[in-house]
Amino acid sequence: MSRKDAINSLYLQKPTSTAGESDKAGERVRTGAISAMGTSLKQMTDGAKLATRLQEQLEKGDVVVELEPEAIERSPIADRIPIDVDPAFDELVKSISDNGQQVPILVRPSPAGRGRFQIAYGRRRLRAAQALGRPVRAIVRSLSDQELFVAQGRENLDREDLSFIEKAFFAKNLEDSGCDRATIIAALCSDKSDVSRYIAIARRVPERLVGRIGPAPKAGRARWMKLVEALEKEEDGDRLERILEEEGFASAGSDGRFQLILKALDVKNARPKGSRVEQWKTPSGKRAARIQTDKAKTTLIFEDKVVPAFAQFVSGKLDELYREFEARQKEEKDRTTGR
Repeated sequence: MSRKDAINSLYLQKPTSTAGESDKAGERVRTGAISAMGTSLKQMTDGAKLATRLQEQLEKGDVVVELEPEAIERSPIADRIPIDVDPAFDELVKSISDNGQQVPILVRPSPAGRGRFQIAYGRRRLRAAQALGRPVRAIVRSLSDQELFVAQGRENLDREDLSFIEKAFFAKNLEDSGCDRATIIAALCSDKSDVSRYIAIARRVPERLVGRIGPAPKAGRARWMKLVEALEKEEDGDRLERILEEEGFASAGSDGRFQLILKALDVKNARPKGSRVEQWKTPSGKRAARIQTDKAKTTLIFEDKVVPAFAQFVSGKLDELYREFEARQKEEKDRTTGR
C-alpha cells in the first residue's frame, strides 16, 4: 500500500452503493477527524457571520439585548435634579417586578472600553433593574456625543417633561461641556432665545441651592427669576442657611421648599432698609438665636433645634429680667445726675 493509499484509508472512504442507485466513479466522503474539523470550521464561520449581523443590528438600534446594570455608566451630562423621595420610582420598581420591563433603555458603547456602555436615557429603569437585581433590557446604538445629548433631551421631553430649572441646568451643563447652541436647541426642542434664558438663569442661581430645592415642577421661569433677584438683593448672608436648616423644610416637597425660600427672601417681605441682624451663639459656637432690630421693633428668634426649651425658659424669666433692667436704668440715671 502506498503512502497516499494509507492516508486515504484512514481519513477517506468510498460511499457504499445501494440498490437502484448508481455510484459516481472516484466519489469520496469525508469521515473521522477531517469531518469533525470541517464541521467545526463551518460553525466558526456561521458564528462569525452571526456576530457580524448582530453588531450591524446593534449599531442600527434594531435589537433589544439584556445587559448587567453594573456595565452601564451614566451620561456625562446630568439632566435631572435628584430628589430624596420619589414615590413614582417605587411604583416603577413594583411595575417592573410584576410585569417586567416593557420599554428598553438606550445606551451606546462606552468610550471607556469593550464590554462597557453609557446610558442616553432610561436611568430610572436602570435604577429599578439594579434595585431588583436583574438585567436591564436595552437598545445599543452607536451614538456621537451630540446624538447622545439630543436623544437624552428628546426622550425626557417626550416621556416626562423636565421642569424649568432642570432644562436650565441641562442647557448650562451642555454648554459647559463644549456643545454648540444648535445641539442644545435640538436637545431641548427650544428656540435660541429660550436656550439663552435657560442658561442665563442657571448661571445666576446657586447649584447647591437648586440641589436642596429639587426640580420644583410647578415653578416656571418667572418665579425662578423672582427668586434669583431676591437672592441677589439679600443682605443677610446667613438667612438662607437658616431657612434650609429649619424644621420641616426637607419634608415640604420640592415645590413647597421653593415656596418657603421665595416667601422668606421675597423683596416685599424683606427687612426694612437700615434694619440690623445679630447672632447669638452658645459657648460651643452654635448659632442659637438671632436678634433682628428694625425701626419700630426688635425680634428675638431662638433655634429650637439648637437650644430646645430655652425660649420658654427665657420667657419665664421676663419679669425678673425686666426688674433687673429697670434697676440698672435707675442706677445709670443716678450716676449721670450725680445723685
